[in-house]
This record gives sequence, structure tokens and C-alpha cells, in this order.
Amino acid sequence: MGEKIKRIKRIKNIRLHREGTNTLLYVGLAIAAVGALLWWAGGASIWFKAYVCLMAVGYAILVNFFRCPIRYFNGETENVVVAPADGKVVVIEEVDEDEYFHDKRLMISIFMSLFNVHANWFPVDGKVKFVHHQNGNYHKAWLPKASEENEHADIMLETDNGVDILCRQIAGAVARRIVTYAKDDEDCYIDEHLGFIKFGSRVDVYLPLGTEVCVKMGQSTTGDLTVIAKLKN
Repeated sequence: MGEKIKRIKRIKNIRLHREGTNTLLYVGLAIAAVGALLWWAGGASIWFKAYVCLMAVGYAILVNFFRCPIRYFNGETENVVVAPADGKVVVIEEVDEDEYFHDKRLMISIFMSLFNVHANWFPVDGKVKFVHHQNGNYHKAWLPKASEENEHADIMLETDNGVDILCRQIAGAVARRIVTYAKDDEDCYIDEHLGFIKFGSRVDVYLPLGTEVCVKMGQSTTGDLTVIAKLKN
């Protein structure tokens, strides 16, 4: 009985993201319209049945993409950096960050496949210093050059202890829209949504050198729950 209650709670904590409302509506109407034409032309033909099966699978994938689980981080948030997205760790390395910090930073990158949740969470508690959107290319999100050359949104965060952290939302080869909810000078908290990226993408987090890394290459992450790093006191 206890396990059944847990499963019911998990289901209740999953909803559809608001960013998918129009997409799901218009795609659903288009599928229904084409289906009606096929039915009118040939009734329950093999083509109509094949279309229904194919569209049902495709629409289910689309609904799955726009799911938005409600999550809460359990634990102390001071000096903790949580994963800003569901996905897989594709980069853990020291890089030269010359746009804002002008020094070396530890970069942790999480790649989101088409089947991951694409909502993004704030990785730390603190304040949003600024948000900057940069137009660019649409290279495959896991490529190193995607971090700088692709369309991206930079969100500079300052923790309660005064540590600056850059969180970068990056569009991929399929993604064509980055949505950022973070606003300049607003307080931010773990458990809050930072934004959303549509259809395959990546999020980079730039941390100070000496930060303790808590994940490994290829490891799967759960946004707002997986601790990816711990800052120095």
C-alpha cells in the first residue's frame, strides 16, 4: 500500500509545462484535421490506421517532452550547486572564460536529449545579476563550440556568499527557442524555474576553480535534485 501511495504522489507531481500549451493544441488540431481528411477519402483504410498509429506515438513523445515535474530539493542549499536540467553530463573541465570573468573557470555541461524534461532550474540560491541573450548558430548541442557559437542565454547569479556563477542555456541543432524566466536583480532560489529550452539542448554552469565536483562524465542528472558541485566555504 505504501509503495502504491508513493507512485500516485509521483503521478500527481507531474504536469505539462505552460510552454507546450500552444504547441500541443495546434499540433493536435493539425493531426485531427489530416485524420479527418483521410477518413473522408478512404474510411478505415490501412493508410488511415497507419496514420493514427504513427501520430499517436508522435504526439505521445511530444506530450512527454513538455512534462513538467514538481520537485523540491531536500537538504541544505548553502554552497550547494544543483543540476539545472535533466540530462547527461558531457563536459567537466577547466576553461578560459573571457567574456565575463576573464579567467579560468570550472565548466560542467548537461546535455538534454529529446526525451528529457526540458524545464531548467536555478542551480543556486542567490540573486540574478543580469540576463543576456546572444543570437548564434545551431550546432549540435554536445559539441564544444556550441557553448560559444550557438544561440544562448547567459544568466549571471550571485550566491548569498557573494560567489558569481554563470548559467548558460544553449540552443541545439533542433532547438530554436530559448525561454528565460530569470530577471535582472531578482532573488533566485533552488526549486524555482530558470527557463525552458525547446527540443534538445544543453546547459553549462561556470564555477570557480577549486569547487568540489560531485558528478562524473556520462552521469545522468535530475534537475533540481542532483548535486553537481559544492562551493568552497
